[in-house]
Amino acid sequence: MKLQRFALALAGVGMLAATAAAVPAAAAVRSNPTPAIAHLAKGDVKTTPNTKLASGGCLQDVGFNTPTPGINDVLVTPAKPPRGEFFGEFKFVGTRLNTTWYGVQTDAHFYYHSLFVQGGTLYRGVTYFDTDNARPTYARIGSGWTSFTQLVTSNYAITAPNRSYLYGLSTNGSLYRYAASGATFRALGHFAGFKGFKAMTVVSETPTYDTLLMTTKAGALWTVRIPAAASTKPILKLVRSTGFAAYESLAARECGTKGGTLVTGFDNDTDSAYQYATSKFNGSKTAVTSYGRVTGGTIPGTGIFSITGHWNQLVGE
Repeated sequence: MKLQRFALALAGVGMLAATAAAVPAAAAVRSNPTPAIAHLAKGDVKTTPNTKLASGGCLQDVGFNTPTPGINDVLVTPAKPPRGEFFGEFKFVGTRLNTTWYGVQTDAHFYYHSLFVQGGTLYRGVTYFDTDNARPTYARIGSGWTSFTQLVTSNYAITAPNRSYLYGLSTNGSLYRYAASGATFRALGHFAGFKGFKAMTVVSETPTYDTLLMTTKAGALWTVRIPAAASTKPILKLVRSTGFAAYESLAARECGTKGGTLVTGFDNDTDSAYQYATSKFNGSKTAVTSYGRVTGGTIPGTGIFSITGHWNQLVGE
């Protein structure tokens, strides 16, 4: 299926919108990279999923920033332990935070679009994989993002009205939400009460709500359902009270036909990732299976992010 539009319009709220393409520091490209994000589109990644597992047949593509600076990814096949296939790094700019990379195939191009923060400045990244060499491009959105420790995006693109949200967790203990609106972001306010939270990812994108999966510094795992209506408050449900304190970042992807989710957590202290499979999230009734540490290599960056298709929807809650 050809994807005919680029759905996420990018700019900042409370910051200057980009008036020109401003390139962040150290942009370069290594020749002949072989990232899984390029090979998956061509259909030439061979895997052997363990079909005996509840998540058999599902694969999770997890990206991460590297000190080079660059971008790499690991394709994780659920198993005990989960099997990681690490692919070729390509040079990118240094990043502090990265949102989901969304893949788009058009008649003319195959590319991924995302947001990232370098220092306190937010950028849009569009990386083309039309040739053997990855070709990243960058557009400055605006400053003012120093206080944010986590950024994630939701992208509902199946039926009208489509919507794209940006969520940011700040050191002031609030969770902020912005909506893409043309070439800008429209502020939808913020929610207090998130001072003790640490890592987060999106696990549901629906016409009426998004659900974030969040950990606390003490190790609890929560779902945070945020209705699309700007004035409504989040609904929090405790999934597990302990066991998730080590993770600096999370990545999720849908799995199966019953709302299951694969979740990978990244431990910066050990440069390692750990994978879990969950049933459809339902508070403490959620089934959570730990597959253990991802094998095949280490993750030398400071965080992970999801890699998916622009039209893939998360349905975890």
